[in-house]
Amino acid sequence: MEASPTLTDRINLWRTKYVSDRQFLLILSFFVGLLAAVAAFILHGLINQIERLLTAGFNIRSFNWLYLVFPVIGIYLTSLFVRYVVKDNISHGITRILYAISRKQSKLRGHNCWSSVIASAITIGFGGSVGAEAPIVLTGSAIGSNLGQTFKLDGKTMMVLVGCGASAAIAGIFKAPMAGLVFTIEVLMIDLTMASLMPILISSVTATCFTYILVGSDSLFHFTLDAPWEVERVPATILLGIFCGLVSLYFIRLMTACENVFRKLGEHRYLKLALGGLLLSSLIFLFPSLYGEGYSSINILLNGRTEADWNTILNNSLFYGHGDWLMAYIGLVLLTKVFATSATNGGGGCGGTFAPSLFIGAFAGFFFSRLWNINRISIYLPEKNFALLGMAGVMAGVMHAPLTGIFLIAEITGGYQMFIPLMIVSICAYLTIYIFEPHSIYGMRLAREGKLITHHTDKAVLTLMSLDSIIDRNFTPVDKDLTLGKLVHVMSMSNTGFMPVLDNAGTLLGEVDMAKIRNVMFRIELYHHFTVAQLMTPPAATLGVSDPMEDVMRKFDETEAAVLPVIDNEAHLIGYISRTRMYAMYRKMVADMSAE
Repeated sequence: MEASPTLTDRINLWRTKYVSDRQFLLILSFFVGLLAAVAAFILHGLINQIERLLTAGFNIRSFNWLYLVFPVIGIYLTSLFVRYVVKDNISHGITRILYAISRKQSKLRGHNCWSSVIASAITIGFGGSVGAEAPIVLTGSAIGSNLGQTFKLDGKTMMVLVGCGASAAIAGIFKAPMAGLVFTIEVLMIDLTMASLMPILISSVTATCFTYILVGSDSLFHFTLDAPWEVERVPATILLGIFCGLVSLYFIRLMTACENVFRKLGEHRYLKLALGGLLLSSLIFLFPSLYGEGYSSINILLNGRTEADWNTILNNSLFYGHGDWLMAYIGLVLLTKVFATSATNGGGGCGGTFAPSLFIGAFAGFFFSRLWNINRISIYLPEKNFALLGMAGVMAGVMHAPLTGIFLIAEITGGYQMFIPLMIVSICAYLTIYIFEPHSIYGMRLAREGKLITHHTDKAVLTLMSLDSIIDRNFTPVDKDLTLGKLVHVMSMSNTGFMPVLDNAGTLLGEVDMAKIRNVMFRIELYHHFTVAQLMTPPAATLGVSDPMEDVMRKFDETEAAVLPVIDNEAHLIGYISRTRMYAMYRKMVADMSAE
């Protein structure tokens, strides 16, 4: 008895009759934008409610002991939620999206549609010094991915839907549709073709419009341009870009080093909690600006007009009332933010590095301009303007996304009059960090493993190709002690012109190539005089199960072999890869990616 069709099956049947694939993608992109906007609204609402509930009674004129307690509780609650409810690793959200695109046919798990929202709300609301953007980007991408999986769409369409979710998340959080589009292109490496442009734009605009409906017209950051940009400030703007590039390098390298420290602790989660919680709570106690996303501190730097305004950033701290310590406070926060972010995630919290890069950028820009003005170097630099420029610079450096830095800062602050200096700072920051680190903080882990998608079509195809999918496991092994006569008999029943020689454990000892033994295999009188051990030769090269496809291609080119064996870490034979089959798949994928 056949099972009755599900609702999804009915919808698929209906849409194949009345709706084209292109139209259906545009419809889905609208819903991805809507759902991503709702997810962003829920997350920021939860964060604000938790933070308001916990810190409402704090005295701004002195330190607060509860800063030593709340972050630890937040990390612990998050780790419990992830361990016992989610039961999966949800850290490094944007890196997980990149991995899903390159290795999992853009498939993200269903729980990613909600788990990051809850985990990051707990972490950030209790003071975790991370951002909500990466969790929301993962949530939006997961929504797109799971809609694609529900309707059984192909891999290329799934990739576009993942990009729609990411762009909608950024657009929804910041009310910045252009920033959402360029983020998807620069960071997720989704190629901008006519096939992908419209769905991504629809998702971005939809998310932005629904965010306006849900929260009104207020922006996350408020900025009013007091001093228009002047061409005389070009040298200072270039220097700020270089400074932001170096700050970005500091951020990436120190973040990686801290992550390695926590990684070495392995499964000792209470030790991680103790180390991360102690470091985070101590830093927040000393520098309350590190609490949560830190957007209130950014707004102080962007809107201050007098020393009294900027000194409010010292509220709730040991520095309160000591305005002469402002520069020291700004510099120390700039240096310690990366430790606070690493401690949050390393200790068991959940959050991203998007907001920390904006935070560090604002502090770096203010610090640079104040230091410039204190030393009375040439022309005066408006400090609030340079705090804005610093946000774009550090973001461009950390994420290797200069366009995202330019458009995001311009859109969220309304600072379109600052477009030229934004471009100068972002470009200089990107060029500076590229000298030392060719990949973004999101892509560097995957790039080292050869699993990062790029805008180069040939390299992107090699990354997307799965080594496992082209391995031929249908082979006939022979023993090294087998005589030539018996070998000829086995070959007569085989479909291949070569025989792998294995020992009892399945270890590859060599191979017998029919073309190389043709001079003896037809001489019956020699059948008992030769054994496989005398006739076998070592393979031209061997491939590992985790070898990047770029290395596989290179080995085929160097050896000019028709087939190469694939072995595991213990030299056990897994199968063979055929040059013909590999290149056929490569050409097909190039054609698919190039098609509009």
